Amino acid sequence: MKIVFATNNLHKVKEVQEMLPQDIELLTLAQVNINEDIPEDYPTLEGNALQKARYIFEKYGYSCFADDTGLEVAALDNEPGVYSARYAGEQKSSEDNIDKVLAKLGDSSNRKACFRTVIALILDGKETLFEGRVDGDILTERHGTDGFGYDPIFRPEGYTESFAEMSLDAKNAISHRGRAVAKLVAFLNNL
Repeated sequence: MKIVFATNNLHKVKEVQEMLPQDIELLTLAQVNINEDIPEDYPTLEGNALQKARYIFEKYGYSCFADDTGLEVAALDNEPGVYSARYAGEQKSSEDNIDKVLAKLGDSSNRKACFRTVIALILDGKETLFEGRVDGDILTERHGTDGFGYDPIFRPEGYTESFAEMSLDAKNAISHRGRAVAKLVAFLNNL
């Protein structure tokens, strides 16, 4: 089965590809010559994931899935949320985004946060949503060099290292995206 992952984020593609069964061929937007920016202007992760998947399915006819992920920091009223990728501006700089979160948190003792991923799958016109969540804390400074986005400052509950200090396999086993993709994979395996 061929399925399009509606993203241009190669880090996400790598994480998801590692988890998919061998008989599912994951195609990127670039591989199917979709080069335009896909709209993403809903106020919720669910809305954005569905909007992106519907755009690809309705405009190009591909079975596809799209995700939206947000970091929700309790002390910041669940910011950055749906604005996680562009929290510090449209340049979408992970370094700037991390700096903004750390600056806004300051020396707050409440560092509770969660990552949530929602995946919207459209297969033969039928829509299905999958959600993954991981709770944890925001560290006071960066730890580790692997991963992407907020990984260097997010430590999942029950662990001593940040996502950026974990191997890809270890992160996928417990991450928000890993949990959502596991639900997607279980669904696809039952078809």
